[in-house]
Amino acid sequence: MIERPEAATFAGSPMTLIGPIVQVGETAPPFTVIANDLSIKTLADYAGKVRLISVVPSLDTPVCDMQTRRFNQEAAALGSDIVILTISCDLPFAQARWCGSAGVDRVITLSDHKHEEFGRAFGALIKELRLLSRAIFVIDRNDRVTYTEYVPEITSEPDYDQALAAAKAALDQ
Repeated sequence: MIERPEAATFAGSPMTLIGPIVQVGETAPPFTVIANDLSIKTLADYAGKVRLISVVPSLDTPVCDMQTRRFNQEAAALGSDIVILTISCDLPFAQARWCGSAGVDRVITLSDHKHEEFGRAFGALIKELRLLSRAIFVIDRNDRVTYTEYVPEITSEPDYDQALAAAKAALDQ
């Protein structure tokens, strides 16, 4: 597996990301994750929709909390042809508990805890922490990647406006 030393920092400390850099224009790599009800989910489960994938290290941290709440708030204005998936290595039970306490009901939280398949496929698994790095991916209805953002400093927020604009633009592709 590809290792990318110093591909990101966590509070200023260099981190190694495992997996390739996913490029705009590529077909999104396949992956399997676990839903809050412990069912298996794949990218194909959301076929026919534009998928905005918000990747976070852990929902129980301030920036991840803000990021997921922000996308949940924005989801109402996006319509039913765009689905927002938040993927972390949190256990599905923790994700469900967090969503309930945070009132998050429009974003779908998915866990990469079991096999780290998503993180490895999308180049977002932090080797040193066994967590996912902060990143955003937009995938159109034809499974093409139309937007990527690997946030260089993991404790920083992503560019929400660019990600949301990319998701809306992908509706027309």
